[in-house]
Amino acid sequence: MSRVVHWLQHHETRVFHFVNQRIQHFFLDHFFNKITHLGGATASIAISLCFALFGQGSLRTAGIQALIALTISHIPVAIIKKKYPRLRPYLVLPQTITYKNPLTDHSFPSGHTTAIFSIIFPFVAAVPVLGLILIPLALIIGLSRIYLGLHYPSDCIVGCLIGTTASLVTVAFWG
Repeated sequence: MSRVVHWLQHHETRVFHFVNQRIQHFFLDHFFNKITHLGGATASIAISLCFALFGQGSLRTAGIQALIALTISHIPVAIIKKKYPRLRPYLVLPQTITYKNPLTDHSFPSGHTTAIFSIIFPFVAAVPVLGLILIPLALIIGLSRIYLGLHYPSDCIVGCLIGTTASLVTVAFWG
C-alpha cells in the first residue's frame, strides 16, 4: 500500500511542478491571479445571490440552487480540512512559485474549486449551452489554484468532485 501512495505522491508532485513552474508566463501570471477569485467566497456568493434575487425564471431558480449547493458543498470541505490538515504546497516544496497573499489554512480540498463547481451546474441545467463556457471556466479556476502554488492537483480534483456532487444533488432533488 505504501508503494502505491508513494507512487501517487511522486506523480502528483511532478504534475504540480509542471503547472507551477514549467508553464510560467507573464500573461498567465496576471490571468490566473485575476480569474482565481471567481472561485472565492465573495464572487461565488455574490454571483449566486444576484441571480437568486434579480434573475427571472430558470435563472432565478439556478441562483437559488447555486446558493444551496454552495452551502452544502462547504460542509464536507470544512470537515475534511480539519480531519486531514494538509500543508499547502508552497510550505512543503521549496521551489514552489507563489504570488501575493498566499493562504495559510489547510490545502485539502480546494475551497475555490469546490465553490466554482458547486455553482455552475444549476446554470448549466437551466441553460445547457452555458456549459460550453462555465465548465472550461471552472476547470481553469481549478488549474489557477495549482499554478499559483496554493493547491496540489488532488486538492482541486476532490474540490471538483465535492462541488459537482453537491450541485447535481441539489438540482436533482429540486424537481
